[in-house]
Amino acid sequence: MQKKIIFFRNLGIENWLKTVNNMNIFTNLRNFNTFDEIWFVEHYPIFTQGQLKIKENINFIGDIPIVKTNRGGQITYHGPGQQILYFLIDLKRRKISIRQLIDIMQKIVIETLNDFSLDAYSKKKSPGVYINEKKICSLGLRVKKGSTLHGLALNVDMNLKPFNYIHPCGDINIKMTQIKDFDLNIKLKDIRIILIKKLSKFLKVIMINNEYKKKQFIN
Repeated sequence: MQKKIIFFRNLGIENWLKTVNNMNIFTNLRNFNTFDEIWFVEHYPIFTQGQLKIKENINFIGDIPIVKTNRGGQITYHGPGQQILYFLIDLKRRKISIRQLIDIMQKIVIETLNDFSLDAYSKKKSPGVYINEKKICSLGLRVKKGSTLHGLALNVDMNLKPFNYIHPCGDINIKMTQIKDFDLNIKLKDIRIILIKKLSKFLKVIMINNEYKKKQFIN
């Protein structure tokens, strides 16, 4: 049963630290009987620095905090209007590798954008999803106890200016874009509906909405 179902939660907009703490709690407590989950969330403005390159003694860029995180990849920005999906997936249960999950994540986003007539694609040497040579979706994962944490961030309708303060994903040549730049009528809730359908398709599961919040989570 656990292989056929994935629960998803729409957490709305949350402080990054709260969500990440809850994600770590979930992973530490999970066992063979724990269902996989995917969390939909937006964050208040924050820069997160992955493990590939750690910059010491930097706490803010402008007035936006910068925090170290245990995911892969380098620095990126999160803010309202960006749809984040955290994948809490047992890889052994799904019989997929981390590389295969990354490919699935990219396909989910690409097909979602294609459904809105946006010509999106991936690149072999630069994980993520792109439109017109600009990056619209970033990926970053970590594996702990055989299960994944973190996930993807899809730019929908946000302030892109903070990306100018950094080299997104550590690449000076990357320019960021968002869905709003191509179609003002596409809303975040519309994207979320299609993403859930694509998750069901590519992960071969039934996606079930679970708004229940466990007591051990941080409120």
